[in-house]
Amino acid sequence: MTLVGLLAMGGSAIVALCTHIPVPGYHDEFSYLLAADTFAHGRLSNPTHPMWVHFESMHITQQPTYASKYPPAQGLMLAVGQIVSGYPIAGVWMSAGLACAAIYWMLLAWLPPAWALLGGLLAVVRVGILDYWSQSYFGGAVAAMGGALVFGALRRIVHRPRVRDTLLMGIGLAVLANSRPYEGLLVSLPAGVLLLAWLVGEHGPPARVSIGRIALPILIVLVCTAGAMGLYNLRVTGNAFRMPYQVHEATYAVVPIFLLQPPRPEPVYRHKVIRDFHTGNDLELYLRQRSIAGFVRGVASKIKNLWQFYLGSALTVPLVTLPWGLRSPWMRFILLTCGVLGVGLLVEPWTQPHYVAPITGLVFVLVLQAMRHLRLWRWRGRPTGRFIVWAIPVVCVGSLVLSFAQQLQTDSYGWRFQRKRILTQLQAEGGRHLVIVRYGSQHYPNREWVYNEANIDGAKVVWAREMDTAQNRKLLEYFADRRVWLLEPDAQEPYVVPYPFGSGS
Repeated sequence: MTLVGLLAMGGSAIVALCTHIPVPGYHDEFSYLLAADTFAHGRLSNPTHPMWVHFESMHITQQPTYASKYPPAQGLMLAVGQIVSGYPIAGVWMSAGLACAAIYWMLLAWLPPAWALLGGLLAVVRVGILDYWSQSYFGGAVAAMGGALVFGALRRIVHRPRVRDTLLMGIGLAVLANSRPYEGLLVSLPAGVLLLAWLVGEHGPPARVSIGRIALPILIVLVCTAGAMGLYNLRVTGNAFRMPYQVHEATYAVVPIFLLQPPRPEPVYRHKVIRDFHTGNDLELYLRQRSIAGFVRGVASKIKNLWQFYLGSALTVPLVTLPWGLRSPWMRFILLTCGVLGVGLLVEPWTQPHYVAPITGLVFVLVLQAMRHLRLWRWRGRPTGRFIVWAIPVVCVGSLVLSFAQQLQTDSYGWRFQRKRILTQLQAEGGRHLVIVRYGSQHYPNREWVYNEANIDGAKVVWAREMDTAQNRKLLEYFADRRVWLLEPDAQEPYVVPYPFGSGS
């Protein structure tokens, strides 16, 4: 388990050090980094800044507090990396190692040891080193770890109830609730129903074992988790039962959470780019899937995306033997769990691979069980299946090496690197700076420059949106002790120039 974890953590770190430390570029990444910076400074949220209207951005809240809209688990892992090394990405590498180690631990309860080790190493190759789970700030590994703890503990508890495994299941549920709460709930329901049916069934343990080793330990963990989540919600939103995500969506979103829901009334936006983001591509995608034809195309696109991420060509091959594996009740349980999650995802407007992270371990169980059956296949008396099984991990490793070689040749000249360049340049100059961002009328809203540290006033560089003349004057008066720059990101070569005082939007 230690070997698998170190391979994933060390491999992902080596890839980044040989290419470049991941630079945030998506709204989600900046939001998670805000959470990490907040936690690293010992706070659950930040007070609303007096000039907050200049700092509004996607996926963060400014009222009632300045915080990320996302659950805290990913931000906590990034905060650990920031505290330990000074770089939040170190937390991503740690989570990759923990996730792969947890998947191997889970597989040990489902498969023979040699196959479990093969599955752990395949997890390292597929999701632990070069994928966006380990080379960006999006997350995915944390939820994969939570799911592996739940399903690894489930199989162990049914085999031999122990307090240790029950506590690990509770920890896994807590991780899912604070990383992917919706998807975590969907995959936990089949596990909970199966566990309950076993407890009350004829093959279940005695009542004292059910209570002392299973019900009570997991109840303690879940009560503590609920209390911690309530405290976090209270600090961020002012309501223990209202999540930051709910506050953000109520404040900014037009697209609802589910396709069956009608669109929300358009709120009052103070910035065109934020309005374009919420009423542009996301709204079009949602409306398109409200028709039967659009829904079918959306389902096909989601399946293709998830299939390529988790399986690819190499891991698809052994699935031809999956019908034989489904003779086992446990394999049918896995398929049922994946089906429940799949139905839940299809009614959402969009789906990304990290949404499905809670069942990562189960996917590897299905693949490995299929490989076990494929290994027995003989053609004309020759052990053809054994050759194919050995070839699969070789192909996966070869694909990893090829992807790494391609990444070495990738030109790091996107807008995110330009933002990083300007930020590094201003930090190196010394003093404190205010960068006022002026977007063009056709600015692409997914290229967002205005994100700040948790402590805005304490930051060396502050990014702000340009507004009208009166509002700009208030901003300049508040930051009168800073050098003020103008940035027009839509220029061919973005750079900062001294701000022309007296100008407006």
